[in-house]
Amino acid sequence: MAVDISTFNPFDPSTQQCPFPHYAQMREEAPVHPVAGLGVHLVTKHDLVMQVLRDPQTYSSLFGGAGMPLSSADREKFAEVMAAGYPRVPTMLTADQPDHTRYRRLVARAFHPKVIAEMEPIIRQITVELIESWIDKGRIEFVKEFGVPLPVRVIAKALNVPDDRLADFKRWSDDSIAGIGTNITLEQRLQAEYGVNEFQHYFAEQIELRRTNPQDDILTNLLNASIDDDDPEVTDKRQLDMPEMLSIIQQLLVAGNETTTKSLTEMIRLLAENPEEWAALKADPSRAEKVFEETLRLSTPTQGMWRILTKDAELGGVQLTKGQRIIIVFASANRDEALYDNPDEFQPMRDHLRENLAFGKGIHFCLGANLSRLEGKVAAEELSKRIDTITLSESNKYQYFPSFMLRGLTDLDIEFTAAKGVTA
Repeated sequence: MAVDISTFNPFDPSTQQCPFPHYAQMREEAPVHPVAGLGVHLVTKHDLVMQVLRDPQTYSSLFGGAGMPLSSADREKFAEVMAAGYPRVPTMLTADQPDHTRYRRLVARAFHPKVIAEMEPIIRQITVELIESWIDKGRIEFVKEFGVPLPVRVIAKALNVPDDRLADFKRWSDDSIAGIGTNITLEQRLQAEYGVNEFQHYFAEQIELRRTNPQDDILTNLLNASIDDDDPEVTDKRQLDMPEMLSIIQQLLVAGNETTTKSLTEMIRLLAENPEEWAALKADPSRAEKVFEETLRLSTPTQGMWRILTKDAELGGVQLTKGQRIIIVFASANRDEALYDNPDEFQPMRDHLRENLAFGKGIHFCLGANLSRLEGKVAAEELSKRIDTITLSESNKYQYFPSFMLRGLTDLDIEFTAAKGVTA
């Protein structure tokens, strides 16, 4: 169905609920599409998004915050709130080379494929515990009972957060993304920044405790890490300062649970809507990995990301100027007809599945991708073992969070029958 992309408004509630017809029309008519009134272009085709990702020198990640720009008066209010916390400094997501490479190298070891693979037993244990907590009910709200607690508990383990702080952990994560791709009020954005301050003070205290009581965790590793100095005449290496450590931890916190929560919820919805795929998964659990990968392609929880031009450039036949902001739309690229046949359909056995951009590509490829994929695979395996039938409740309204950059269902009611012999 054709839509009018000339009036496309990423903040329009109906568009946020289902932006894909607009993206399809943009891919056909204007792959680099100017959004009226916002001063940004959306890059919507897979090959053009890849062109941007492969050229970080031209398309910089030093775009500042991932929210919409603020007026000078509003920036002053933000500065007052943030003064009660630590400076927000660019490290991985909002940094360019060589700084980005240095910061990423400090935490890459904790997310090495071998280290992530060794986490499978604890991920499976948490998954089974969660399922057994509600398997006798026959009906649950999936986001609350599974989609949120699984990745939150897993990343909390990685960051060594005690169980009694899990609710705070999730709240701080929500505060960290509150302004991304949304049109919330200034007061709501300021309230979220208070939450970020709270997060900073908690983890600053935890880091200080590790100075005298080191532990085998990421916080201790960051505390002991050193970073190269740019000056070739200086041979010394310096320690990370507190704002840098907090920035890295905040990004790990968000990346470690938000994307996975939204993907897990979308996966169960897609499986319920496609009972033949649910039956195929139950008959052959080895399909779990591809089921989650196809979910990532279709759902793309991180719908897009900002870039800012460091010089004039032409992209897709459109002339862009230095300082201009663009959004590379992963969600659109993942449904590009040039790469995927019948791109709007759920087909876990399709070709080119790993070419999807749900986790980006290039130097900013999501550090937590392997962890998220492992959680999704394990979840698909264990859910299919323990549930026979699954349906979507009539009570569902299928409301997505009001953001054009982070897309996920607010809730999802499901009804199910437990597999024979499976009880809590």
